[in-house]
Amino acid sequence: MISRQHNEPRRFTGWHMVAVTALFFGTIISVNLVMAWNASRSWSGLVVENAYVASQQFNDKMAETRAFAASGIKGELTAGHGAIHYALTRKGEPERTIDTVVAVLKRPVEEHEDMHVELVRMGDGVFVAEQSLKPGQWVADVTALAGGALVYRQAIRFIVSGEVR
Repeated sequence: MISRQHNEPRRFTGWHMVAVTALFFGTIISVNLVMAWNASRSWSGLVVENAYVASQQFNDKMAETRAFAASGIKGELTAGHGAIHYALTRKGEPERTIDTVVAVLKRPVEEHEDMHVELVRMGDGVFVAEQSLKPGQWVADVTALAGGALVYRQAIRFIVSGEVR
């Protein structure tokens, strides 16, 4: 058996190179697998089912939005303390003709927390739903109906403050 003396340097052998290469590529592959797993569990990136059809409907939606703006109706949504409040006014006065308000609440990025909420009329132009929302960003697509007919639609992006759990 040949013994090495203390002042003789260690040699870098082929086995050392194999270990370095395995660690390098193992790290790269591990990071890629973690990123792919996270990507598959998060937002799909799908905004509309069919982009061509959505583009064809754009002008109709813009005309509808202009008609809502011309009607003088305005909606204000507040969320917090276990409830969602939506107040509707027409030219500064509470809106009295609307009897049903429905809100589709969505997270901008995640679909698994989306919900459909019907708000209960609490007075002229005031609608409430007892619903707690997790802190963070939300998008509400609010639809107001009178006698089953669409009167007003509004998309609202808002932030629910509070501690993240």
